Amino acid sequence: MHSAYYAGRDGSREERDASNNRRLLAELKDDRQAYYCCLMVLVDHPDDPRPLIAEGIWRGEIARAPRGANGFGYDPLFLLPALGKTAAELAPAEKNRISHRALALRKLLELLHAADRA
Repeated sequence: MHSAYYAGRDGSREERDASNNRRLLAELKDDRQAYYCCLMVLVDHPDDPRPLIAEGIWRGEIARAPRGANGFGYDPLFLLPALGKTAAELAPAEKNRISHRALALRKLLELLHAADRA
């Protein structure tokens, strides 16, 4: 099942996001730990025997209620305890700097620079 369709395929993107968040809160038990994960793979050519693979994990927890208007999907529920904000409460530039995608991209760039030096 795709997380984008957790509560079904009906409605607009915004309506599905709200339905997904409602269902998640209704079904969630005590363990509220959560994370987003992004994998980036750089393949030099179709037969590349050693693609570069980078993973970014952004840890947080599920808030008790949605907060914030930025972002999409589960961002209004993805709470970052150290910041006291959900991902949807972050300014876009801040989210883009600390997200799972940003972490994976930084790691991929490190791997790419290391490969250039090898």
